[in-house]
Amino acid sequence: MSSIRFDSSKQAYATSSLVVGYALCSSLLAVINKFAITKFNYPGLLTALQYLISALGVWVLGKLRFLNHDPFTWDIAKKFLPAATVFYLAIFTNTNLLRHANVDTFIVFRSCTPLLVAIADTAFRKQPCPSKLTFLSLVIILGGAIGYVATDYGFSLTAYSWAFAYLVTITTEMVYIKHMVTNLGLNTWGFVLYNNLLSLMMAPLFWIITGEYVDVFTAVVANRGNLFEPVAFWAVSLSCVFGLLISFFGFAARKAISATAFTVTGVVNKFLTVAINVSIWDKHASPFGLVCLLLTIAGGVLYQQSVTGGESAATKNLERKNIDDERHANDVEKGVR
Repeated sequence: MSSIRFDSSKQAYATSSLVVGYALCSSLLAVINKFAITKFNYPGLLTALQYLISALGVWVLGKLRFLNHDPFTWDIAKKFLPAATVFYLAIFTNTNLLRHANVDTFIVFRSCTPLLVAIADTAFRKQPCPSKLTFLSLVIILGGAIGYVATDYGFSLTAYSWAFAYLVTITTEMVYIKHMVTNLGLNTWGFVLYNNLLSLMMAPLFWIITGEYVDVFTAVVANRGNLFEPVAFWAVSLSCVFGLLISFFGFAARKAISATAFTVTGVVNKFLTVAINVSIWDKHASPFGLVCLLLTIAGGVLYQQSVTGGESAATKNLERKNIDDERHANDVEKGVR
């Protein structure tokens, strides 16, 4: 009997550790990414370093048998390329949004994704129209977002152009790309490996298109070959490491706890991100803007409750879809995915 209690306590401790690890990584990551892009103003190079660390981390951990991933083959890579392209665009727009706007603006637009996903599901995937409770939650999300935008003292056309581009790409990721990836039959870590490795291969093309390579070379020459200042080096390193950690903790936590518990954890993470962002610096919204931000998050909570209530098979499918959507949004938030 004592052995059973010991095993049960050990399992509970392991599960709690995974949930706490995921909560810390998820709540800190947006702030860390904002800090990284503030100190290292080269979004293309920053994301390329994140892709490199993630792909290399999965490969090394696979070699050490800590995880199992699908082998990389060019045949699957060619089929996966459209998914990786949309993924890259989502990361690219996300990083540039954080570059030009504060973390609160990012959270508001991320919280608006259920609104666009619901519209896209109904229009393109022939899903049923949202229930009354779901529709109410979407209206609350929209109202909070409009209130935030109307009172955003840091409003700029550049920042909000990136925000709308981010909304389009993340919605495409959730509605279309997820279906394509599922058909390829990749496991979780195979998905991470292909996403990051193919994105890393695409990075030089975007450096040329955006002209960022000129800025990088100019900075290297001006600083006599030293691109990283000490603060920038640690900020970029933290961003890369936390991105890989959230992949581990996120996927492990999803296996260890129920879908509903994972959803609740994701919501709590957003509140923690807001609290941390307000506490550490002045790059945040006005008091009324924060109220609108919290209203938008509350609408997201209500939306998740509206699609996870009940125990029917159809509802359980909706719950799994909702958690998958949350994971895709997390993937794009973390800059590593």
